[in-house]
Amino acid sequence: MNAQFLLKAAITVALVLAASFLAKRHGWLGALVASLPLTSLLVLVWLYTDTRDAKQVADLSMGIFWFVLGGLPFFVVLAVALRSGWNVFVSFGAAAFAGFAGVALTQWLLARFTTGG
Repeated sequence: MNAQFLLKAAITVALVLAASFLAKRHGWLGALVASLPLTSLLVLVWLYTDTRDAKQVADLSMGIFWFVLGGLPFFVVLAVALRSGWNVFVSFGAAAFAGFAGVALTQWLLARFTTGG
């Protein structure tokens, strides 16, 4: 492992831990940090520094946009299930299913409408 990889890992882990820490103390602040596109920004920066290919970064950025939209049902289903009194693990399972279904639908729609399919 090289120093650049270790730096990337340290920054990424620090952001995830910061969001988790803040969520325990001030839920809204943890949600804000977690909802910011920090992970996407990091991935896009790491990709650019590794490749120097702006087109590849732009393509990934649009891919992230579409899949973020597809993943939004995860959060809605999780909130509704927990507020309805569902078991936490069942709620996470239902939310994961909804998120995967949304992402799969997004992938299908993108394949169908971007290739003329």
